[in-house]
Amino acid sequence: MGVIIAAKDAAIMAFIHEKKLWPAFRWDARVVLQALVRTRYAQGVLLGRMRGLGFDLQVEATLRVLTSDVVQSSAIEGERLAVADVRSSIARRLGLPEGGVRRTHRDVEGIVAVTLDATQNAQEPLSEKRLCGWHAALFPVGYSGTRPIAVGLWRPVEAGPMQVVSGPLGRERIHFEAPAADRVPGEMARFIAWCNTDTEEDPVLRAAIAHFWFVTIHPFEDGNGRLARALADLMLARADGCPQRFSSMSTQIEAERKDYYRILERTQRGDLDITPWMIWFLECLERAIKNAGQLVDAVLAKAVVWRTLAEGAPVTDRQRMVVNRLLDGFQGGMTTSKYARITKCSSDTALRDIQDLETRGILVKNPGRGRSTSYSLADLR
Repeated sequence: MGVIIAAKDAAIMAFIHEKKLWPAFRWDARVVLQALVRTRYAQGVLLGRMRGLGFDLQVEATLRVLTSDVVQSSAIEGERLAVADVRSSIARRLGLPEGGVRRTHRDVEGIVAVTLDATQNAQEPLSEKRLCGWHAALFPVGYSGTRPIAVGLWRPVEAGPMQVVSGPLGRERIHFEAPAADRVPGEMARFIAWCNTDTEEDPVLRAAIAHFWFVTIHPFEDGNGRLARALADLMLARADGCPQRFSSMSTQIEAERKDYYRILERTQRGDLDITPWMIWFLECLERAIKNAGQLVDAVLAKAVVWRTLAEGAPVTDRQRMVVNRLLDGFQGGMTTSKYARITKCSSDTALRDIQDLETRGILVKNPGRGRSTSYSLADLR
């Protein structure tokens, strides 16, 4: 469902935040518990695998997950960020050697700062100042696209009703209308107090509640989806009891974007029983955790490649750059022309480097000859 955020007049509609007992959420404990047990089991299996990798590989896994989380959370909102820029920014902030290799735009720096604060400092209390700081980081120049917005401030009254709509002008469909702006300070004070209070709910359930509650209040003019997902990451980091992230909820939500918007709309139009949302969130998280198994395989494959290279003569900076690009999912075979373009070297130098990596058993020649000759990483498992 393609959605846009709009501020316009509309007839009053019945939404969950208009219910008398809001926000006294309830859910079917028996059904939710079944989903929670499955998710927690998958989470335990993943954490066990990751802890067996060793510190360096855990860091590499965390870097990959955080990069994907930032890129895909922005993609959900229609903003495309360069993976290499995001990875470089995160690596620099984590103090890793590859950090700062690329110049990154301040929009990238902003969402990276938010994600790392949410995951690396999850145990720190939430506050209005912290949330407003996150919002200001997302919009460093005070604009959402070409539209000026109130940055680092709750949604102002003069912005009018905040709605999620779709459809052509004149035939818009209103999917959701947030609480009026004059309600936001009180709503957020109650939400923040809940976030900072220990309750009987499992921390993973609190992640689901926090995501839904925040995005329903819609406290800012823009960026609410990204911040809701950052809050969920914060709660999940608290649930794991460690700052390292080994699965990406945002990556899974992007893969299931239509279902994500559908279940949000359905629950926001319902009563205070949020069982459907809780089940969907838990099952989506379980899929994200299971898909992270592929991450473990990729990290292990990377470790094998570099261990193999370390056994021979030193590799050049050019070879290191290209091998890393291939390990990070470079699309298509590597040719001498691509190699030369990536490393800014001559075709002859590119050919010698590639042939050296082939001799070492790192690259293998793909089917085809002549101008179409290309190479891929060898399977060293």
